[in-house]
Parts: sequence; structure tokens; C-alpha cells
Amino acid sequence: MTEQLATMPTDFTRALAIVAHPDDVEYGTAAAVATWVDQGREVSYLLATRGEAGIDGIPPQESAQVRESEQRASARVVGVSTVEFLNHRDGVIEYGPALRRDLTAAIRAHRPELVITINHHDTWGGTTWNTPDHRAVGRAALDAAADAGNRWIFSELGNEGLAPWDGVRWVAVAGSPWPTHAVDVTDGFERGVRSLLEHRSYIEGLTDTDPRTYCREVLDWITGSAAPRFGGRPAVAFELFAR
Repeated sequence: MTEQLATMPTDFTRALAIVAHPDDVEYGTAAAVATWVDQGREVSYLLATRGEAGIDGIPPQESAQVRESEQRASARVVGVSTVEFLNHRDGVIEYGPALRRDLTAAIRAHRPELVITINHHDTWGGTTWNTPDHRAVGRAALDAAADAGNRWIFSELGNEGLAPWDGVRWVAVAGSPWPTHAVDVTDGFERGVRSLLEHRSYIEGLTDTDPRTYCREVLDWITGSAAPRFGGRPAVAFELFAR
């Protein structure tokens, strides 16, 4: 018998999604975000890059503006008003103290109980290789959740008005090949589709499929893949790390 996914914790009031690129949240997680926002929770987004290297037919400087605009519109669809961007270079994000410091600062500023991030594992499962940006940001987010509560790591942040925050209780990794928990997104599904559709320029550069068809098929596959392990309900799955 396939092991069932546990229900994601609900006893939190603030969440911070930390990802590498515009659209990373929208491949499933946004449907869960819509559900959480409906329940009165506050969710904010932090993106390490502006996705400037993501569209082959658009030069990076122009692409960055397009993708930032699309990300903000995408966030609004699911009720997220706070979207922040760091200035790490798309495609060559480096895991290390500089990235951890930036994420630590954000966690201290937003003070979430739940941090959401992207798959930090080498693959998406099997031999489907993950990108270096995802691996770096996901790993750094896991580390920064602990760094944020230690006043002696990046202690200069205290002088910038960012007091330690040891209130992160969980880090939820989206897209992990080893999920443990899930969120029923029956109510958030349609907004999840519309949220992904806001990344129209990126999607049109990615596939010849009609964007509306593409977005619905992607969300159907993501939520349908988790359903057999979650009571048959459309769901977004996460690998949950408790702290």
C-alpha cells in the first residue's frame, strides 16, 4: 500500500515563500497559498532573481522587467501583496554565506512560522536533474531558517534592526521527490491555474501549447499526482522539515 501523505500543519499565521525564479511558486504551490490566504494567513514571496535568463528570445534586461511584472500580477491572483526580489544572477546563484545572509535577513524581517521553498535535491525524482539555482536556494532556505534565530550568525543584521527570529517551526519543500505532507487545494485550484497563467511571456517561450491549456494540464498533473496519497483529493505535496 502506498504511504499516505499527512496533512500540512495549519497552526501558523505567517508564511514566507523563498524561491529562485518568477514562476517557481506557481508550479503548484500557489494553489496552496490561495487556500492559506482564504483561511486568514499572511503569505509573502521572496525571489532570489528576476528570472532574467529564463526566456531565450528576450534579452536579460528586458526579460527581468517582464518577469518581475508577471510575478507581481501572479501573486495578486492568490492574495499575496508582498513580493520582494534579491539581485542574485539568474542561472548562477551560488550557495554560500552571502545567499544565506540574504535569506536570513528576510526571515528576520518577515518573522514567518512557515518557510516554503523549492526542491533542493539533485533530481526531481529518478534521473530528471534539478537546476543549480533551485538546489542552492532550497538548501540555503533550510539553513537560513536556523540562522535567523542565532544572534551570533550574521550578527551585523542586529545592527540593521533585524533582531533574531527563532520562530520558524517548519520548512516546506515544494517539488521534492520525497513528499511527506500535502494541502487540499480543491478551493484554490482555479486561482492556482490563473496564477500560473500570469507568466504568459515565460510560458509562450517554453511551449507551443496554448497557455491556458498548458497551465491547466500542469496543475492537473501536479495536484493529481498527489491525490492518490491524500484521500483522492487534489493536493499540493511538500517535504516538511520540522524545527
